[in-house]
Amino acid sequence: MIESAVKADLRLYLQDARDALLLKLEGLAEYDIRRPLTPTGTNLLGLVKHVTSAEAVYLGDSFGRPFAAPGLWVAGAAEANADFWARPDESREELVGRYRAVWAHADATIAELPLDALGTVPWGARLQLPLHRILIHVIVETQRHAGQADIVRELVDGTVGLRAVDDNMPERDGTWWRDYRDRVEQAAREAAGEG
Repeated sequence: MIESAVKADLRLYLQDARDALLLKLEGLAEYDIRRPLTPTGTNLLGLVKHVTSAEAVYLGDSFGRPFAAPGLWVAGAAEANADFWARPDESREELVGRYRAVWAHADATIAELPLDALGTVPWGARLQLPLHRILIHVIVETQRHAGQADIVRELVDGTVGLRAVDDNMPERDGTWWRDYRDRVEQAAREAAGEG
């Protein structure tokens, strides 16, 4: 397979993850995209903010192509976990807009560099890795956070699925899903000896 086809495949999976993550914000009020729904504070807009920083670093800074925007929340004097939540003065529009701008910047890196171009990851052992491997890391990380967002969104209002048009979920009604959940709960109790 030629390099351009490999890049196209990788970009397809990266864009699919990006789109899935932003889909989870659609139709929700400010409070619902920001509120923490896990003991560690996981929230929808914070996940977007985090992957923005990750893409900017991995597909920008690592290749000597810094993203020209202040406040990427992950380096220097940044507060711990500053990239996982949105301050009241950071609007949804600002953060989503920055994420889309980082996409364009990252996509330019992917388009302009060969897959074997070496980038230096700016933390830890400062490893030099090829674009191909760094790109796979970014895809995996974005998909992971899109999955977290899917669960958080379900906790907010019950909305699930991968895409707006094809949600990749079985077509079942609310009664079926309640019965299914009850069966899963009963199986867990039986397996734990709680019968």
